[in-house]
Amino acid sequence: MLLIAIANGALRQFTFGRVLSELRAHQLSTLIGSVFIGSFIWYVISRFPPTSSGHAFSIGIMWLSFTVVFEFFMGLVLSRQALSKVLHDYNLLAGRVWVLFITLITVAPWLFYIVRE
Repeated sequence: MLLIAIANGALRQFTFGRVLSELRAHQLSTLIGSVFIGSFIWYVISRFPPTSSGHAFSIGIMWLSFTVVFEFFMGLVLSRQALSKVLHDYNLLAGRVWVLFITLITVAPWLFYIVRE
């Protein structure tokens, strides 16, 4: 998933991120990333099916945890951004749709498990 995220970020930086506003680029990048990550999750759940719906949900919680920890580590430690800057992407009311993406990676394993049953 990390490679997909990096490729999506590169796509944003070198293409539409240059012509769209930062907010619109963020929204489009989140949508594109959701499609690719969602497809990857579908593949993983199909190839390595969880043993139960609870197991599928725990996979989503694990992916959520890893993603949030990674984002905060990258923002706070490596990029030395203020906490308010890191939290900015979680503000749905400001048009920041990142929280929808992390919701997707949390529920997708469970949802895809249920659909495949």
